[in-house]
Amino acid sequence: LEGLKRRACESVELNAARLGALSCAIWSRPELAYAEHQAHDVLTRFFSGADLPGAGWAAGAAAALALKAALESLAEPAAVQVTVLGTPAEEQGGGKIDLIKAGAFEGLDVVFMAHPSQENAAYLPDVAEHDVTVKYYGKASHAAAYPWEGVNALDAAVLAYNNLSVLRQQMKPTWRVHGVIKNGGVKPNIIPSYTELEFYLRAPSMKELSVLTEKVENCFKSAALATGCKVEIKGGENDYYNVLPNKSLQKTYKENGEKLGIDFISEDGILNGLSGSTDFGNVTFVVPGIHPYFYIGSDALNHTEQYTEAAGSQTAQFYTLRTAKALAMTALDVIFKPGLLEEIRKDFREVKLKEEGQINP
Repeated sequence: LEGLKRRACESVELNAARLGALSCAIWSRPELAYAEHQAHDVLTRFFSGADLPGAGWAAGAAAALALKAALESLAEPAAVQVTVLGTPAEEQGGGKIDLIKAGAFEGLDVVFMAHPSQENAAYLPDVAEHDVTVKYYGKASHAAAYPWEGVNALDAAVLAYNNLSVLRQQMKPTWRVHGVIKNGGVKPNIIPSYTELEFYLRAPSMKELSVLTEKVENCFKSAALATGCKVEIKGGENDYYNVLPNKSLQKTYKENGEKLGIDFISEDGILNGLSGSTDFGNVTFVVPGIHPYFYIGSDALNHTEQYTEAAGSQTAQFYTLRTAKALAMTALDVIFKPGLLEEIRKDFREVKLKEEGQINP
């Protein structure tokens, strides 16, 4: 087994330039959700054997390539299928959820994904998320001559925003509500007849998210009642579930990472920390999985211009490829270490049963 792990790591090093080129090709041409045509074509060509020029980072592709190389070094073929699943629209829409519905994860035993961050963690509590669009419909009128004839949709939007601000005193410390007013009216001298808000709601579990959602929607409805507006509340097509932990898989990944020199944050840091949300959470309700975070050599915060720049740097390449090695080594443990896969499945069943019991008591 250790020999296979060495072969996997060697493969990452041998293909470092190609993997860097793959990442750069995607990083240098960002695309919108569900329109990742260039990324699809680049990845397809890469796994078909085409070479690409450049430099960058690509953890998932590197791990798959390393695992393939290790398995091919066996004297006798192993009865193992390695699937590289390209998933679109993680940040806006939930492409993995669409693929779950389409059956793309059926027949898989374990899934792996890594995400860049400011620290190394085998697990962080990615939370459940629900997005909502709120539209208020009022009646336009001249704001100076006949304001009493109008029904002010902006007043409704402002009241809704303030209602949520008041609600925060009764929100749990682990709940999050954040949003924007996307449309606040047309001209100052016209009573706004239409306004629109967009909000994201987050909580540690789907059960808590349901409670939070009801409270937030009451804030929206009461604003409509107070102003005489009509309100339309529409949730997103895909709610993001919280990522389920898998201690056996996390322990194995951490052990492999530490052998490569990865310094992981403490357990207290994991338990006391909150992360964002990902459609990978929905995947962990379907099949056992791991979603580790990895440092890329920058303390910049995610979703900032500084982090975007850091993600495309050569410095990030080292950390990304090291993470790919740890993922491949962990996959080899799952395949060849006696009893590990059953432990992972046991953890999955127990955690999922507990979580679903909270959702549907």
